[in-house]
Amino acid sequence: MRKIYLIILAVIQFSCFAQNKEILYNFTSIPQSSLVNPGADVSYKYYFGIPLLSGISANLGSSSFSAYDLFANNGVDFNDKVRNIINKSSANDKTHVNQQLELFSGGFRVGGEKSQSYVSFGLYQEFDFLMYVPKDLAILGLDGNRDYIGKSFDLSEFNLRAEVLSVLHIGFHKKVSEKLVLGGRAKIYSSGANISSTKNSGFIYTGQVEGTPNIYSQTIASNLEVKTSGIATFTKDEYKGSETEDIIHNTFFNGSLGLGFDAGLTYYFKDNLQFTASVVDLGFVRQSKDIERLTYKGSYNYEGVNPDFDDTNAPENVLNQFEKAIPRDTISSKYTTWRPVKFYSSLQYSFGDSRSREECNCRVQSKRRYLNSVGGQLFIMSMPKQPFVAFTAFYQRSLFEQLDLKATYTLDAFSKTNIGLGLSGNIGKVNVYALVDNVLEYKDVSKANSIAFQFGLNFILPDTDTD
Repeated sequence: MRKIYLIILAVIQFSCFAQNKEILYNFTSIPQSSLVNPGADVSYKYYFGIPLLSGISANLGSSSFSAYDLFANNGVDFNDKVRNIINKSSANDKTHVNQQLELFSGGFRVGGEKSQSYVSFGLYQEFDFLMYVPKDLAILGLDGNRDYIGKSFDLSEFNLRAEVLSVLHIGFHKKVSEKLVLGGRAKIYSSGANISSTKNSGFIYTGQVEGTPNIYSQTIASNLEVKTSGIATFTKDEYKGSETEDIIHNTFFNGSLGLGFDAGLTYYFKDNLQFTASVVDLGFVRQSKDIERLTYKGSYNYEGVNPDFDDTNAPENVLNQFEKAIPRDTISSKYTTWRPVKFYSSLQYSFGDSRSREECNCRVQSKRRYLNSVGGQLFIMSMPKQPFVAFTAFYQRSLFEQLDLKATYTLDAFSKTNIGLGLSGNIGKVNVYALVDNVLEYKDVSKANSIAFQFGLNFILPDTDTD
């Protein structure tokens, strides 16, 4: 129970409100767009993010319930609200929380004044939480098995993962021709805390012996494992520190380490017809610090009066037999977790020539600029049961010389009415951007199944500036 408390505490104290960044993707007036596609067609002499303010994002999604369903002041008992949510949920419904905070970032052109090669770098902190609804276990916990004789309760539905980590990265992208931009990014992960339980199996079955209404047969087959890294120390009675401070300390290169990379491209079929694709977070963390793996593996069979497994009411020897049949073991061996891999792609058509009001800069080859762009995007993210898939249609418009707008409509498992808006503008050399998902739900966010936002500040010296 204390470990569950620690997970909730981490969510609250790291200010974490599915990880798809459909508005940011290919919004190339924002330097951070290269984080979701290192092959994005972004160009500048150099830029640097305002520390702690260049990239702040949060994303909360639930495919089966909203905060209103649980906490509405409508006279319905809380237990009944929980029961209603469980009854209408499926084992594939999930809750996903992701939060990122960019600590610093920057980038610059390399190879001379006419070079089209760029290096970028940075460090950001990330929290990621995913849990599927354990419907069978929830029904068993709420109602017991009295009304479910003959039903098999599936233990594989217990499926969750959560992690707090930092990511140090360096990327390189190059415009290799007028049609093609290629890019890659290397990453070092440092995990401050991890909990993972994603490959469970087993069942609980209660049957009634024919002709004997008070005699039951019960079978429990369990193959459960909960793996933790960076958490076990906090559960010990002698621990007197601050969980938050120690998790933060472990997150920044004092925890478990891992490696990863991103890759991406931009290809122009025509000057105004563009294709992009990227793969992000193809990597792993070798969990090696403060390891604790709890297992409940074995099988138990009982026939007789249906027992109540507690110290007071358990029939003689039943509780001991159960604990011997399905023992709790604690081991300390290292384990590997894989990062949730994200895949993006898009097709974009641009139209409407933009006429710049700036004076001609003959030192830089002028690139044709369009006022409008329309297109579609595909997002796929790996998950323990089945991939998360989202489709996005978008419209992008240059409102003024230094102000761009992007509007999106996204269809995914969390929402069918997700309209997003993003603005990116330059005030002098300062780039300011704000991106918001599901804007229709902001009239009452408690009823929203998904909410996401991102904003930041950067200092940019674009290619078109003279020294």
